[in-house]
Amino acid sequence: MEPIGFESHDHNNCIKDGLDAVAGYCAANRLQFTPVRRRALEILLQQHRAMGAYEILDQLRKDGLGSQPPVAYRALDFLISHGFAHKIEHMNGFVACTHPGHDHTPVFLICRECDAVAETHAEPSHGLLGRAASETGFTIEQAVVEVLGLCPNCGDSAP
Repeated sequence: MEPIGFESHDHNNCIKDGLDAVAGYCAANRLQFTPVRRRALEILLQQHRAMGAYEILDQLRKDGLGSQPPVAYRALDFLISHGFAHKIEHMNGFVACTHPGHDHTPVFLICRECDAVAETHAEPSHGLLGRAASETGFTIEQAVVEVLGLCPNCGDSAP
């Protein structure tokens, strides 16, 4: 899977493809993709950066879809529990998954200047992490990797 978030792309198609993929997955798996859940995902897809729950709630409120924090948190819980979004712990924010419906271990490349987030994947049982775990007899069940640095745009402008 290629990283998504820093390269140029047709952003309108990116949003449409993400919504269509999740809607199709929900229909095939009999999950309720409610208007609030759909709009919360759309808000996340419109950005390639982590967004706080209250940022999402502000937009849901403007759209007339709820004004209380549980509205946003319930939608985000649904999106995360089904792999349609991820929580970025470092930023206490949320991003849309760029590979919804695919089993993968995401790696988040986070720009420390503009807060852009690109998602790629890694297999934690391989490489240095896997080797360190195996040397200690540890079995990796889940890993979240968040890497801070500069995106191509901010890196180009750095002195």
